[in-house]
Amino acid sequence: MSIVADVKERGMDAVREWALDLDGVEPARAVAEPQLVPRDALLTLADRVRRWHEAQRPRDIELEIEPGVVLERRWVPLRSVGVYVPRGLVSTLVMCAVPAQAAGIGRIVVVTPPAGAGLVAAAAEALGLEEVWALGGPQAMAWLAYVERVDLIVGPGNAHVNEAKLAVSRDVAIDLPAGPSEVVVLASNGTDQRIVELELAAQAEHGPDSVCRVVQNLDEAEALAPEHLVLLGEEAEALAPRVRNAGAVFVGASSPVAAGDYATGANHVLPTGGWARSVGGLGLETFLKPVTIQRLTPDGLARVRPVVEALAAAEGMPAHAAAVRR
Repeated sequence: MSIVADVKERGMDAVREWALDLDGVEPARAVAEPQLVPRDALLTLADRVRRWHEAQRPRDIELEIEPGVVLERRWVPLRSVGVYVPRGLVSTLVMCAVPAQAAGIGRIVVVTPPAGAGLVAAAAEALGLEEVWALGGPQAMAWLAYVERVDLIVGPGNAHVNEAKLAVSRDVAIDLPAGPSEVVVLASNGTDQRIVELELAAQAEHGPDSVCRVVQNLDEAEALAPEHLVLLGEEAEALAPRVRNAGAVFVGASSPVAAGDYATGANHVLPTGGWARSVGGLGLETFLKPVTIQRLTPDGLARVRPVVEALAAAEGMPAHAAAVRR
């Protein structure tokens, strides 16, 4: 039986057993180690992330589609979110938790592997977060889904964590599959090869499963749909508006991926594994959901009644037709 299935069936008992087996410790609140946190840098990043994501708030709309028929669409925050933070990655904590705060999420539950949990807990404390658990791996994903029953799980992880995240997505919403890191460098004419080497080395630092590629044209880059796309050389600016398949695009020799990872305020939790063909990275809307409200006056109902009756008859739904005759 998989870890996820076991936790789904047996709950907290299974979480404890897997945590002891894989990490050697039971799940527990993480103890902050403030001396480890570069507080000024952390709060500077958090401020930029907050301002960028607050600017993304979608607009509520109301439209009288016909006289007496009013439609409204409101954006409301989710009630709770689980944040998975890979070992010691306090920048990822900022990228996940600060947009959730900006959206108005009521409860934010952070999980992170026990090794490095003190650093993450200290960073969380600086951000005003109260729930940080020393619990990692697939068991953490399953705990968030089936024990804590959060409304949404966000955050990247290794291949095992990502597999568990996809497994629990049958029962709880997730942000996106964010697995091993990727960079594709599109080197057009005039590219400084030293910049290419710096970008590849920085991405390789994430681990042996990182994907680091250099391509010569946009078609190659688009086919890969990478997490990060770096445009270098004389054609960088001209190519930027044409990009469709990339999690984040970095334009020119002064725009390193590391700046986006740590300092610009743009979100660095991005789709990997080709998912950038269809989804984007974390944004404020990740933590919101739209609610549609419909109001009809008696005259409005009379106006839509013939359409309902005709379509209900075509689909064999007489009760639907009867429901608008009042």
